[in-house]
Amino acid sequence: MNNALNILKPLLLLVLMILMASWGSVGHRKINQHSPASFPYSMEFLKISWTLLLADHASDADDRKQQDPDESAKHYIDIDDYPEFVQSGRIPMTWDSVTALHGVSFVIDKGILPWATITAFDTLKECFQRKDWTKAGLVAADLGHYVADGHMPLHITRNYNGQFTGQTGIHSRYESTMIGKYNSQINYPDDSVKLLADVKSTVFTYLYYNYQLVDSVLHADIIADTVAGGTSGNTYYLELWNHTQDFTTDLFKRASYTLAGLIYTAWVQAGSPNLTPNAIDELSSENVILGQNLPNPFTGLTKIPITVKRNNTHLILEVVDSSGIRCKLLADSIMNHGVTDFYWDGTGFSGGIYYLVLTEGSSKTVKKVILIK
Repeated sequence: MNNALNILKPLLLLVLMILMASWGSVGHRKINQHSPASFPYSMEFLKISWTLLLADHASDADDRKQQDPDESAKHYIDIDDYPEFVQSGRIPMTWDSVTALHGVSFVIDKGILPWATITAFDTLKECFQRKDWTKAGLVAADLGHYVADGHMPLHITRNYNGQFTGQTGIHSRYESTMIGKYNSQINYPDDSVKLLADVKSTVFTYLYYNYQLVDSVLHADIIADTVAGGTSGNTYYLELWNHTQDFTTDLFKRASYTLAGLIYTAWVQAGSPNLTPNAIDELSSENVILGQNLPNPFTGLTKIPITVKRNNTHLILEVVDSSGIRCKLLADSIMNHGVTDFYWDGTGFSGGIYYLVLTEGSSKTVKKVILIK
């Protein structure tokens, strides 16, 4: 029994980390993918290429938590642990001022989300200045992740999992399970963004505003629990969705719109650099692009988007298990230019980690997949 537990521990830890990621992989992908639609006309050249790029790399920052011990603190801020926030609803905005007042250890312990967001913005601007379009896209995806974290109310409070109000587990119930169930109902219009006058103020303003929704999430959980007689099952999640749908959709919309504004502002502050003739190809030089499956983790059916740039491309898409053995062939065919969705039905397969392997000639692309049973 102990050996079995030891084998399962890494998998359980990985699943837990994914479920505790703000908005889960589904929500992060939606927020990032929706953002380029709000680019102004002057950035129209990035809309097509960055829509998929930002989406595919939306959860890179969460993935880094497994290797980088400094990454986790970038995803939250327990802002109500700051005495001045409790008193005035504000905290010092600059790193130097907040650490001078509280010390570096206190600030890191409470989470550094706003300063990580601002740092990502500054890095993106530097990438634009040197016309490093590939790195800029990846940094913009990270920026989108941090912006999305700042639009998830439970990432802005010490009571992040309802542990102080007898509602332990609300974090994943709200941001992962509920969003997974009702993701298709989160829809919002596009709008061309404007230049941001003050990036620091923008970041802290949306944190202060979104913090006001902490009580709304917790209250919705209480109502859903009361109606359903527990915090599991379809009745609970339907009630939770009904009582959070409007402000949750608004959070997603404002996150996408804010990300677009930050990217646009970084580009303008960098001097509005123009693309070189081959810059679009540099963003993703592969002829075939394997997108991350959605949802991931998944329990039944998952969708796998593949983008092909050239006609008459022969590709092979297969699922292999953690030991490298093929357990499902999803495609072995000639594809033409465009985006095609493939599907894998996990019914009948054991839960665990699998890998999608896309082969085109001598080139291989691999994506990790988690099937939960």
